[in-house]
Amino acid sequence: MLLALCVSAEAQQRAKIPRVAYVLATSASAVPARVGAFRQGLRDLGYDEGKNIIIEWRSAEGKLERLPALLQELVHLKVDVIVSGGPESTRDAKEATSSVPIIMTQDPDPVANKFVASLARPGGNITGLSNLAPELSGKRLELLKETIPKLSRVAILGTSTGPGNAKALKEMEAATLSFGVKIQYLDVLSSKDIETAFRAAIKGRAEAIITLSSPVLNSNRAKVVEFAVKNRLPAIYHNSLYIEDGGLMFYGVKLADLDRRAATYVDKILKGAKPADLPVEQPTKFEFVVNLKTAKQIGLTIPPNVLARADKVIR
Repeated sequence: MLLALCVSAEAQQRAKIPRVAYVLATSASAVPARVGAFRQGLRDLGYDEGKNIIIEWRSAEGKLERLPALLQELVHLKVDVIVSGGPESTRDAKEATSSVPIIMTQDPDPVANKFVASLARPGGNITGLSNLAPELSGKRLELLKETIPKLSRVAILGTSTGPGNAKALKEMEAATLSFGVKIQYLDVLSSKDIETAFRAAIKGRAEAIITLSSPVLNSNRAKVVEFAVKNRLPAIYHNSLYIEDGGLMFYGVKLADLDRRAATYVDKILKGAKPADLPVEQPTKFEFVVNLKTAKQIGLTIPPNVLARADKVIR
């Protein structure tokens, strides 16, 4: 009888379906490619959602103050792994638990944000992927300057409370020394700040726009693009989804690729690996996209040398 009970308990344990949480600061509908890439990554590794893995999807819908409660809820659900969609959710996940493994799908600077001790040896319950976002800010300014050689004033839209925002802005400021451009930082803490920011950009005689990673901006992509086009302001964005909404240019990491790769961390942890022993990966795929339809709409001619560098041109 005792043997039968032991066998039964062992069978139940084997049959336990792992429960993984995926948490976004923005809305899932705002980043369908990323969500799809994560799901595909799991499928490629043999996981079938609802059958041999359960995914608890949570979204703050761009309202960052909702994140702590969402993370506390997931900890109480006793999820096996928390996958964070960005630095804001990683930060609140870290506050919520020191024992549940946390996988970053992207973070601009995991060491400076104190999520990991080092990229090679994270050392705690957090690991995952870095997106090198701050280092890319200077490159975006360079591409704008090549597109508009006489460029002298640029407005930067970001969210000051976001992890990595300060470093990205510092990188941008350093780049201005090389390109002779003055920048105007405009803080967007909520959706109502977007129109105010564009009014300030026009008042400050900005000639172009650069966006920094921000769940507020991401949740309001269409509005951001609309204001940029309406005011005939060339803009280069931090996320390729803005191009789908009619944005002019994007340069950066293929975020969907990072989400796909995040699935490999889920697999390793569910098979017994410890986050502390899994090095943080850095991106290998970058993309430059130009939307000629939008360029024509705002009366901008993209120089041939810039077009030649584009991985994708929308005509």
